[in-house]
Amino acid sequence: MRATDSAGLGRGRALAFVAPALVLIGIFLVFPALWSIYIGLTDYALTGPSSVNPRLVGTGNITGALSDPLFGNSLWLTLLFVFGSALIGQNVLGFTLAWSLRGARRGLRRLVEGLVLLAWILPSTVVAYLWVAVLDRDGGTLNALLNTPGTAWLVQYPMASLIVFNLWRGTAFSMLLYSSALNVVPPSQLETARMVGAGRFSTLKDVVFPHIRGHVLTNTLLISLWTANDFTPFLLTSGGPDHRSETLPVFIYQQALGSGALGYASAISLLLLLVNLVIALVYLRLLRRRG
Repeated sequence: MRATDSAGLGRGRALAFVAPALVLIGIFLVFPALWSIYIGLTDYALTGPSSVNPRLVGTGNITGALSDPLFGNSLWLTLLFVFGSALIGQNVLGFTLAWSLRGARRGLRRLVEGLVLLAWILPSTVVAYLWVAVLDRDGGTLNALLNTPGTAWLVQYPMASLIVFNLWRGTAFSMLLYSSALNVVPPSQLETARMVGAGRFSTLKDVVFPHIRGHVLTNTLLISLWTANDFTPFLLTSGGPDHRSETLPVFIYQQALGSGALGYASAISLLLLLVNLVIALVYLRLLRRRG
């Protein structure tokens, strides 16, 4: 008897349907990933003899990265960037906006949502240019508002500036996700909590968050991965000054195209991929345990 799938197409026809997608995945995802892993095991360079005849170095690039203080600095800055602007910043601000706008007038709600979304949908280059103008030392808008002439925010406080920038730009996704998630909270439970005199914190802790715990974990996973792999900081500070804002994506770029060490940069990319994988597995485990 011919084996069939649930749709009754048969294995041959089912495979024919998914074959184009599998080919595209193989060409644009699997092959580049395997090629990057191979390059990471060599001393492949952008120029010089190693660009023509790369030498296999095994795990030398990885061990070299683990002992490289610049890599350690970039890893720490990436964790700080993710924690400050995503885990805490976007999560808290996104939920606060979603919760506060629940009972707001429709016009006010649309206005706030539109302004927040505008920051999210603008191209990275446009947003970076706007923030450079805001934080400029001489004619910046922020210095004019705070009456702090001559303060070079991107030089004196590079990571703080990047965290605020990413918080401002990325909050829209968290706000939209939490706005949708709050719709699953039964109004009767919120009303009951209000009638028994429960405070705002107790209502959130005992009524709201048990219903949206899965949404919180999903949002945290997505914004953590996006922030960890975000290259936009390069448009603002290029990793400077003195590597003080050089997150891992920027560090990889500098090593690959700045120093020409493609093999070393590919090895660091693999380490970043492993970090992302660990983060994803932790969140997925937490998602399975929700209840």
